[in-house]
Amino acid sequence: MSHGAPTSYLVLGEGTEVFASDGGPVGTVKRVLAIPDDDIFDGLILETEEGDRFVDAENVDEIYERGVVLKLDSDQAQQLPEPTKNPAAMSPDPDDVAGDTPTDQIQYRIRQVWDRISGNY
Repeated sequence: MSHGAPTSYLVLGEGTEVFASDGGPVGTVKRVLAIPDDDIFDGLILETEEGDRFVDAENVDEIYERGVVLKLDSDQAQQLPEPTKNPAAMSPDPDDVAGDTPTDQIQYRIRQVWDRISGNY
């Protein structure tokens, strides 16, 4: 099966099929988690037979026009977690100021995008 030409998460559409590294079907793309302005790809929310699942960007191997291939095999893909309403918590304290370091800026932007996606304004 040809997945088409390699492409970017920026044009990845809802409903695109997702496959395990061994070729087994995993589900379809429900949502892309990203901050396009900063070129940050965080991961995907997948629609599967077992319900919605989250796959972190580091587990995405290739993105094509008509398919996404994960670095996980079929057994590992079955263990993907459900997406949570709140991602791994960043607990700012009064001494934290967004923008101090590049890492702080990235974490702040990721949190902003997640809040928009999840409806936590």
